[in-house]
Amino acid sequence: MITATGAHAAQKIDLIIDTDPGADDVVALLFALASPQELNVRALTTVAGNVRLEKTSRNARLAREWAGREEIPVYAGASEPLVRKPIYAEDIHGKEGLSGIAVYEPRKGLAEGNAVEYLIDTLMTAKRHSITIAMLGPQTNLALALIREPEIVQGIKEVVVMGGAHFNGGNITPVAEFNLFADPQAAQVVLNSGVKLTYLPLDVTHEILTSDTRMQQIAALNNDASRRVVDILNEYIKADMEHYGLPGGPVHDAAVIAYLLKPQLFSGRAVNVVIDSREGPTFGQTIVDWYDCLKSPKNTFWVESADDQGFFDLLTERLARLK
Repeated sequence: MITATGAHAAQKIDLIIDTDPGADDVVALLFALASPQELNVRALTTVAGNVRLEKTSRNARLAREWAGREEIPVYAGASEPLVRKPIYAEDIHGKEGLSGIAVYEPRKGLAEGNAVEYLIDTLMTAKRHSITIAMLGPQTNLALALIREPEIVQGIKEVVVMGGAHFNGGNITPVAEFNLFADPQAAQVVLNSGVKLTYLPLDVTHEILTSDTRMQQIAALNNDASRRVVDILNEYIKADMEHYGLPGGPVHDAAVIAYLLKPQLFSGRAVNVVIDSREGPTFGQTIVDWYDCLKSPKNTFWVESADDQGFFDLLTERLARLK
């Protein structure tokens, strides 16, 4: 097993966050935007996923406002998947994508232009392999950009995905995780592009669970950010705790930010991953050759375990920096 390491831990990461907020996405965005020493967040790009695009775009702007980082542009992207019929996760995230707290129209609007155009323009002109992309939702925006302009891979350092499942099993079907199920064709385009890929699947996010003590640790900060995170998570984790019989709930997307900030909290291995986009019971499954049975080229670093308390300590430390 390889502990995740990376030059990205030592030097500031140029980062684009592609997201479909969503409760755990908002926690992830607050986490990232509270970490300007390590993460130079260049833009947030939004996609339909947990809820429809207009709501994910509003929620991303709310997270930006709550973090006091309104200088960061938010670009709206794809409103539906490449091929399949759109699906949403309102049963988990609520009608507005953020249960547990009141939502409203943020002060600052969207940036002019489209997320896909922004990705193409930025990655084509970026220094070679200089920009990391955190993918917190369906991978539609990046797939559309790659289809239109395959050369953008030159600007990408790494794509870090919250998605997929192997040991854990799925969360929307017995084998598929929501982000991959929502647009497996897009995930396949990204996989086929040859970019450096890291996946944080349900295998690892289901190890990083809330507990009463951990929620109290965040609540004790007693700032606006901590109150919002506690209110969001208390509502959001109920469904997973009930469905899986877990003692706490996962904060899926926030794991990507922790991985970027402190990769030594995580371990995994390089594997071959295939994404199943055939209609049927395995639609959206990530097929992971963990034991290298097929001797196929290793196209993904698959993160499989984490220091769960280390994650919550880091999240708490960063939320303490916000108002």
